[in-house]
Amino acid sequence: MTDMNETKGGSWTPTQAYVLSVICLVLGVAIGYLGRGSGATPAAAPANGEQIRAGAGMDTGRMAPGGTVQAPTPDQLRQMADVQVQPLLAQLESDPNNPKLLYQIGNIYYDSQQYPEAVKYYESCLRIDPKATDVRTDLGTAYHLMGQPDKAIREYDEVLKVDGTHANALLNEGMVKWQDKMDLAGAIASWKRLLEVHPDYPQRDRVQHMIDEAEQHLSMKSGASGKSTSVAQ
Repeated sequence: MTDMNETKGGSWTPTQAYVLSVICLVLGVAIGYLGRGSGATPAAAPANGEQIRAGAGMDTGRMAPGGTVQAPTPDQLRQMADVQVQPLLAQLESDPNNPKLLYQIGNIYYDSQQYPEAVKYYESCLRIDPKATDVRTDLGTAYHLMGQPDKAIREYDEVLKVDGTHANALLNEGMVKWQDKMDLAGAIASWKRLLEVHPDYPQRDRVQHMIDEAEQHLSMKSGASGKSTSVAQ
C-alpha cells in the first residue's frame, strides 16, 4: 500500500503534507461533495463540507431543543433506508434482474451512508449491465467513502474506458487522487481532461482553482525534492 506521504519522485516533508491537507480540506468544502454518477450539475456545497448529498425525499435531520437541526445517527439512517427500499425490494422479487431497481436501491443506501450495502446493489446492477457508467461512478465513490481509494480509481478508470468524457468520473478520480493518494499530477490530468471535454462545465472556475492549487504544490514539492538531492550530493 502506498504511504499517504509518498509520491513518485520523492517524499513529502511533514510541513508539506500538513499544508496540503489544509488545502484539501478547504477545497473539499468548496466543492462540497464528489459528483454522483447521474448528476449533471453539482449542488451547492453543504455547510459542513461533507462529500455526500442527502437523498431526495429522505428526512436527514430533526429539530433539537433550541431550533437546531440534529443529524440522525447511523442506526437511524439505516432504519430510514430500510423502510424506503421496501417497495423496491418487493418489486425486485418478481423482477430480480432489473438494473434500474438495483440502482435505485443502491442509491438509497448510498444516500443514507450505508456504503457497503450500496456497493452490493451497484455490483449486482453492473453484473447485468457492465457498461452502466453512472452506476460504476457511484460504485467508485462508495469505495472512496469506505476508505478504499485504489478500488475507487479502478472503477473510475473502467468508466472512462467506456466513456472518456464522463464528467463526474473525471472529477471524482481527480479528487480521490488528490485527497487519498496525494497524486497531484494524476489529479491535475483528470481535471484538465474534464475541462477540455466539457468547456462549459458548470463548476469550471472551482475545478480550475483546484488545478492551480495542485500545480502550485506540485512545483513546491519538485523544488523541495531538487534541493534535497543537491544537498545529498
